Amino acid sequence: MRREVHVRSKSELQDAIRRDRRAAVVVNTRSRRGRRLYDVVRLRLADVGFDLLGCFPVDRPGELGGVLAAAIALGPDLLVVGGGDGSVSEAARHLAHQDIALGVLPLGTTNNFARALAIPPRPAGALAVLADATVADVDLGQAGDLIFANHVNVGVSAQVGARVPARLKRHLGKSAYPLTAAAGLPWHRPFRARITAGGEAYEVVTHQLNIVNGRFQAGRPITRDASVDDRLLHVYPLGGPHRRQLVAATLHQAFAGRRRPTAPPFLATDDLTLDTDPPLPLDVDGEVHGRTPIRVRLLPNALRVLAGPTFRDT
Repeated sequence: MRREVHVRSKSELQDAIRRDRRAAVVVNTRSRRGRRLYDVVRLRLADVGFDLLGCFPVDRPGELGGVLAAAIALGPDLLVVGGGDGSVSEAARHLAHQDIALGVLPLGTTNNFARALAIPPRPAGALAVLADATVADVDLGQAGDLIFANHVNVGVSAQVGARVPARLKRHLGKSAYPLTAAAGLPWHRPFRARITAGGEAYEVVTHQLNIVNGRFQAGRPITRDASVDDRLLHVYPLGGPHRRQLVAATLHQAFAGRRRPTAPPFLATDDLTLDTDPPLPLDVDGEVHGRTPIRVRLLPNALRVLAGPTFRDT
């Protein structure tokens, strides 16, 4: 059972970070750029006056959760986490409803959560956000008993995350995911999804259904007006029941870049139940966890973060 924590207001926490500069640092040195930037991050934070209570490189699978717990136990006002969306999501689970702000250094492939916070992709820009220490609060989601920062997906993506070759990720970045999905389509069958929300039921037949917290999925915007602070989850199928529709959608997602149209999502809600025929595994922020049927709900303002200067905190 999680103990009750006194949570300061955003302004109180922001003042404490700017005044005392008490921080801990966790960097996933197995991520795309983490090993190369670990020393740079520590030195830069010390240069701008942070009192680093502890610095933790993470280079082995399965140890991130324990390292995050050890960093939090030091009692920092700010926990800086460098890594991809998986590392950031794990940190968000540990920090949900806690009196510590999360500082994100985007070192992964798609960096959806960092994009949602308007954090620059280059280390110098991201470190400047940490130095400025502007605290915002944002939404998280919860699928069953698991908190997530970015998404819950059903379909092709649940098999893609474990199959994307590391070399392809290094060379192609975020385009590696939709390309791997397209390559696996000849063996994938469509499924029927039933979403119940607000007393209404919706059905769709597709190869891929996405439930997104925020504006970005696979490094691309899903719609212009979504936000990680809008108190909504955005639900939409990627393509329809035919493989060619998903191939077209994934290839467009891979190569369209900023030209990608940002159509409204299929459904926007804060609480839903998802069932599929047949029952399917869930991709929760890149990790396979649980199966349908599942309740997915929003946790409003559940996480304190350091956000970029253009982020709108509502």
